[in-house]
Amino acid sequence: MKSKAHIKGHPLHPMLIAFPIAFLVGSLVADAVGVLGSWPGASVMGAYLNLAAIASGLIAAVPGLIDYLLVVPPASSAKRRATWHMVVNGSALGCFAVSWAFRDWSSLTGGYATLALEAAGVALVTWGGWMGGTLVYRNQIGVDHRHANAGKWREQSLQGTPGTVVDVPGAGELKVGQMMLLHAAGRRIVLARTEEGYSAFDDRCSHRGGSLADGALVCGTVQFPWHGSQFDVRSGKMQAGPAETPLTTYRVEQVGGQVRLTLP
Repeated sequence: MKSKAHIKGHPLHPMLIAFPIAFLVGSLVADAVGVLGSWPGASVMGAYLNLAAIASGLIAAVPGLIDYLLVVPPASSAKRRATWHMVVNGSALGCFAVSWAFRDWSSLTGGYATLALEAAGVALVTWGGWMGGTLVYRNQIGVDHRHANAGKWREQSLQGTPGTVVDVPGAGELKVGQMMLLHAAGRRIVLARTEEGYSAFDDRCSHRGGSLADGALVCGTVQFPWHGSQFDVRSGKMQAGPAETPLTTYRVEQVGGQVRLTLP
């Protein structure tokens, strides 16, 4: 799923997280030297690195939150993982913020409680980073990985009540083997163009809830990118597992030069 917070296609969140991670670890190391080695200057460095970690962590969280709300497929295993990723990393920053309660404000020297909280924060951000890597490499969040002929990522929002027939803007630009994601009547629907015409179906694999619009469409079959489940886009019938439930399909027709979808 292509990131919504990006510069020329490069997601911002992975670019920015290197800074808080470096500052978090640097703060712990500097404070450990200051406390255990009785070196006040190192403690001052640790205090400033602590502030830098919190500030840069909050900045890095902004594009991450944008992708969490707008990119991660709802009701999916990725959404649950992304929620934990957000909570754990937020808790890591919280540990570093609370550690200031045990720091001497005049000298900025920390104590053993400061070290314990910062160590907990580093452990938490390591766990959060593990989940973040899984989101990118397994769930492909922020990755536009589709094959060359799949076309650029397309999304459209449609207005209308359930049961109404609406035109789909830009549908005529799709080539055979390409798909677009539609937001309509509170649902995510994939519009696909095959050799036989247009098809519409739920943008949710029944196995892990991921986006099918992010997959590959070949010869009327869509393949889920996470685990390889395959479905016939016209009937919704499952052609390969591990999914066990067929897709819900919707009525779509081409009238003249317009592609029209009956909203569910």
